[in-house]
Amino acid sequence: GPQSAYTIHGMISSMVGRYIEALYPVRTSPPTELVLLEIRSLSKPGIVHDINLALHQGEILGVFGLMGSGRSELAQIIFGLESFDQGQILINGQVAKRLSPPQSIHNSMAFVTENRREEGLMMTATVADNLGLVALPDYTSRVLSVVKRSTLAKSIRETVTDLRIKVGDPFKSQAKGLSGGNQQKVVLGKWLMTKPSLLIIDEPTRGVDVGAKFEIYTIIDRIAAGGTGVLFISSEIEELMGMCDRILVMGFGEVLGAFDRAQFNKEEIMRTAFRENGQ
Repeated sequence: GPQSAYTIHGMISSMVGRYIEALYPVRTSPPTELVLLEIRSLSKPGIVHDINLALHQGEILGVFGLMGSGRSELAQIIFGLESFDQGQILINGQVAKRLSPPQSIHNSMAFVTENRREEGLMMTATVADNLGLVALPDYTSRVLSVVKRSTLAKSIRETVTDLRIKVGDPFKSQAKGLSGGNQQKVVLGKWLMTKPSLLIIDEPTRGVDVGAKFEIYTIIDRIAAGGTGVLFISSEIEELMGMCDRILVMGFGEVLGAFDRAQFNKEEIMRTAFRENGQ
């Protein structure tokens, strides 16, 4: 009768609702007005052209683009891995003169790429050594070395628990023994231990299973809720729509369009990405 029909309908809609929730956590806090990173008329011939963007405290700003759109190159320029010819990059309102990875780390910036094997992890080192890698200078001082070492060890244990990194003993287990999802959590954890105010993530869930993806999204949400500005670069439109406050669409090294969360529409975003140059 009508009751059984209603139950089926209710079941289906609650399943669909749960499915969405199962893929992306609910965002826990909105961004503020404070601009952490501003890019003005950034250009590098043949790579990026006249890029303008502002990333706010607590904001997850998506950058969507197809292969060759310049999205990864933009991340590398911001972090100081690549040079640029024109324009300005401002961090906390200050023009960044010379950008380099050490300078970026000093500026409280973190960079997570999909390239776990080449850039993110020392596979034969322990999970603990990997986690302490970037934050280590903060814990190093000759006078207090013993105290600092135990503080570092404590932070490492907290990070393993916090990020639910599945590992026996982080001080004995090698990174290469972990699953792809757990390896990526170690890469995230290594940067989180530096308490960054800016986090750039480029394809952070590539090659990661669905369960670990959700955990990585939850970590990213928590980072943003703590006030970090997150620049989230991806070729997966769904994950950007699931996670971001705004999405910029890149193509041909340019920003072709921008969407606020309220206007997210997969077809529109895809159409913008496929637009011919300058049309």
